[in-house]
Amino acid sequence: MTSSRLTVVSGPTAVGKGTVVSALARQHPELFVSVSATTRPPRPGEVDGVHYLFVSEAEFDRLVHDDELLEWAVVHGVHRYGTPKAPVVAAVEAGRSAILEIDLQGARQVKTSWPGARFVFLTPPSWEELVRRLVGRGTESAEQRERRLETARAELASQAEFDHVIVNGEVGQAVADLVSLVRL
Repeated sequence: MTSSRLTVVSGPTAVGKGTVVSALARQHPELFVSVSATTRPPRPGEVDGVHYLFVSEAEFDRLVHDDELLEWAVVHGVHRYGTPKAPVVAAVEAGRSAILEIDLQGARQVKTSWPGARFVFLTPPSWEELVRRLVGRGTESAEQRERRLETARAELASQAEFDHVIVNGEVGQAVADLVSLVRL
């Protein structure tokens, strides 16, 4: 198994991880993009199995118990998210490059379990822009936004843990920067 075929993309909330990885996947359909499991309810427009695997607390417990997750974490102190292991391993063993779009806690777990992976931190051009993006999404309450921004402050301080840092000022440029790092 070629470890360098796995790229982990992480960064703070609302930095545009999903937007950048989705744009990358549209341009390069040969890439395997992992779909995370989560215990949170779907946001408007999200489709089970496409955006996330929406699972119950009991099902998530089973996935953890049966060691079926590459990583998992409680995010923003509320819901659990995790990466199903089997599809990622199968893609890499088949010679496909794989992308994980995950939070910082998950990236740290993958760094331990899959140390040869490539780790990319996506950062906003400024703190003000990150706040603007989070507020602009309109998907969180004021309390949820504050919790996410508190987490984001801590996450931004972890950039040095990553192999590469990409500033997501403009999606097209961020995708181009990511393409230059991923083995296609």
